[in-house]
Amino acid sequence: MQLRPVTARLWVMNNGMLPILLLTLSSVIPAQAEDDTWWSLRPVVQPAIPHLSPGPDSERVRTDIDSFIIAKQRERGLHLAPEADRRVLIRRLYYDLIGLPPRFEDVERFVQDPDPRAYENLVDRLLASEHYGERWARHWLDVVHFGETHGYDKDKLRLNAWPYRDYVIRAFNEDKPYVRFVKEQLAGDVFWPDTADGILATGFIAAGPWDFIGHAEVPEEKTDGKIARHLDRDDMVATTMNTFCSLTVQCAQCHDHRRDPVTMEDYYSLQAVFAALDRADRSYDSDPEVAATRAELTHKAAAFEENIALLEKKIDAAKTPPIREIEKELEAIEQTFSSSGGESDTDRSPRFGYHSQVSGVQDAEKWVQVDLGKVVPVDTIALFAADEYGFADFGFPHRFRVETALDSAFTSPRVIASHEAGDFSRPGAEPVSIDARGVTARFVRVTATKLWNRRMNGGELSSDWIFAMGELAVISCGALIQPVAVKALDSIEALPRWGKEDLIDGVYGRHTLEKLAPNGDLIARLQQDASERRAAADAMRVKRDALLVEVAGEWLAALELKRSALNECREKLAALPAASSVYAGTVHTGSGAFKGRGYVDGKPRDIFVLNRGNVSQPGEKVGAGTVPGIVPSLPARFQLPADHPEGERRKALAEWITHPDNSLTWRSIVNRVWQYHFGRGIVDTPNDFGRIGGQPSHPELLDWLAVEFRDGGGSFKSLHRLILNSAVYRQASIHNDDMAGIDTSNQFLWRQNRQRLEAEAVRDSILFVAGRLDETMGGPSFQDFIIEQPDHSPHYQYHLADPDDPKTHRRAVYRFVVRSQPQPFMNALDCADPSQLVDKRGETNTALQALAMMNNNFLLRMSEHFATRVGGEADPIGTAVRLALAREPVLSEKEMLGNYASRHGLAATCRLIFNLNELSYVD
Repeated sequence: MQLRPVTARLWVMNNGMLPILLLTLSSVIPAQAEDDTWWSLRPVVQPAIPHLSPGPDSERVRTDIDSFIIAKQRERGLHLAPEADRRVLIRRLYYDLIGLPPRFEDVERFVQDPDPRAYENLVDRLLASEHYGERWARHWLDVVHFGETHGYDKDKLRLNAWPYRDYVIRAFNEDKPYVRFVKEQLAGDVFWPDTADGILATGFIAAGPWDFIGHAEVPEEKTDGKIARHLDRDDMVATTMNTFCSLTVQCAQCHDHRRDPVTMEDYYSLQAVFAALDRADRSYDSDPEVAATRAELTHKAAAFEENIALLEKKIDAAKTPPIREIEKELEAIEQTFSSSGGESDTDRSPRFGYHSQVSGVQDAEKWVQVDLGKVVPVDTIALFAADEYGFADFGFPHRFRVETALDSAFTSPRVIASHEAGDFSRPGAEPVSIDARGVTARFVRVTATKLWNRRMNGGELSSDWIFAMGELAVISCGALIQPVAVKALDSIEALPRWGKEDLIDGVYGRHTLEKLAPNGDLIARLQQDASERRAAADAMRVKRDALLVEVAGEWLAALELKRSALNECREKLAALPAASSVYAGTVHTGSGAFKGRGYVDGKPRDIFVLNRGNVSQPGEKVGAGTVPGIVPSLPARFQLPADHPEGERRKALAEWITHPDNSLTWRSIVNRVWQYHFGRGIVDTPNDFGRIGGQPSHPELLDWLAVEFRDGGGSFKSLHRLILNSAVYRQASIHNDDMAGIDTSNQFLWRQNRQRLEAEAVRDSILFVAGRLDETMGGPSFQDFIIEQPDHSPHYQYHLADPDDPKTHRRAVYRFVVRSQPQPFMNALDCADPSQLVDKRGETNTALQALAMMNNNFLLRMSEHFATRVGGEADPIGTAVRLALAREPVLSEKEMLGNYASRHGLAATCRLIFNLNELSYVD
């Protein structure tokens, strides 16, 4: 074999975060002739099944897989290990397919079953279990680096990420064809827009880390904003191509790929596929009928809005000079009399008021309170909206209550007023006066119980719900009280515009409250001025409308009909059940500095080839596309109309990936499934089928499986059956010195690999054995931590959580996965890092693991629950072994454990059983 040296290089890149040092060590890589095609890029053609002449293991062939494996073994003088006994096989199948141990009764029944198809029947039964999806979804979530916090500096929570996890579980349980599985995750909202799965599956695009500061606090036009969005698209591209094609295209971000046929233009063409997308919450309907109705009404509303805009344009063109003069007078009236009432006695204050943190749901409660400095009798409490951005009631809650108290903790609050009108009421359109005579208080609190949305007056709601107020005034004994302090559940502190202290600065819009209320008549004065403004404006509108009828009467009538129809559509939309949310890839409509393309025009961003990956050095503009040559029958650059919707790019990529001739796709997925059953893939670099990655140990078998899977409808369960029913899978894991001397690493599978349980399987098994496992499926993730500073930079404190909290006793796949602070127990047991694309987990043996299994609070409490479970039995030690290991203890074990229990107690003995290798290893 000819070898090619690789020069050592040290690259230093600064992408706006910490400098990254990349060291390419001197090594040797097999040279490749320029006209050769690398194995993974050759067309997938199903090879002939090897013919086995009579000889070693020929009589053991159960599926065609065995023929491929045995043929390879014969070339090297190897042979299969004996078949494992039924006790080993049932435990292996249970953990491989559902991730839970078998019960003692299940093992005994299987061992004694005389049916010659008992094993095959067990495989079918476990594949039909709803726990199968939970087990295999966890594998998939590793690969796509699913997490429920953003990562990066602030690592905020993603409260709506879990629906994607539930989608993956459901897809495996339903045995969803792989082509559909791929297409839904890349462009389900385009292929099947009226289905819940079509939306939920796009959580794949948003599964990875996201830079909150770089997106939500830095405008896109700034360099750091460009870097954040570039890295975000890079993650989308890497996740897509590594997951589905096992191709490391991300290596071409700064230069053409050193070893694989991927140019920088190819890489940035893939970035262009995702150029309109951001990561954000998007709404969906779980009921297909509701989804279809919403889609129909939304389409109709959009058509009416387009017709209305055309009519308004015609009417505006028909306006005569007298009409335009009246409209100027109307504008002057509104400038002279602000919505806050009265003539201006000061310039518009730059201090707008108090503004809460943004919520993703409307029903979140938020509050703000003032300290009057001392206990005083209260006459009136006045509430003023922030009156900003063109909204007289900006931020004022649609439902709220006002309370007073003598202490800041509001231990005994008194409700002074409660506004509980419908969702679309606008109570803050005018100042709100609350009669509080007879009340004595020091503290006044306003609690928003249904937050405000800037689109409540029409159109689609944004995902941003807020609570804001311009001023809170308290009148006592006819005089305006100056509060001494403000406290809030949360707030945006962006002075001078927004801040808690702005709530009590005494200025409302253009008016000084003290001047408006010299005798305590503040509200009356404001309401009178507002009434005068409305009357003057109404008179001008009547005059203008009369003139408009003369020049555009027909268009006005048509406009009225269209507006009526639009309002009817909106009413029907409002009457539909509230939509749910999923954190997914979406054309974001914007919030704060995080505007997204939906805020601009919804069209994809322009993507350029960046010189050395530097956002400040854009080169040639590229269109959407992918890597040429992999699917010869499809063009590498997508042929799309100039005005195509952004989803057509993702649709084209999904069609390219799932094309029958895409050799990478079909080899990649069958290799992953093989790996999870044997502990090692046919290719030992599951995310890299390129020249820097590994080569298949059994290339013919890999291709045969790929074609079987592709042409068999992409059924995971059929692929499982092929593998699990083979003699190769059913081997014992016993060592053989002769075989090991030929094949030390067991690359050619002369025995089954002994595998240790993953962190999730260990945790779930402990709960299962202790009798505490809650098998409830789906829904929001449980949090096995206490959060400190949740609204700024959350700290996830695992040691403060209660291991006895029943909400945390669900399966680990439903655990809330944090990126910045791993769960200590799970992390010690080599749990996947959710910030990385984990194609295969590391497996270590450390002292920390032993300490975690002995001393972690979770283990201590579950050992006590385990002891309580068996303590009332006539034979507690025997029962404990049967529960934990699904077998009877031998006499020596029983004596040893009994002696240990007599000295240290039953709970300590149960903890010892939890630490047995027999519990932590599959077989």
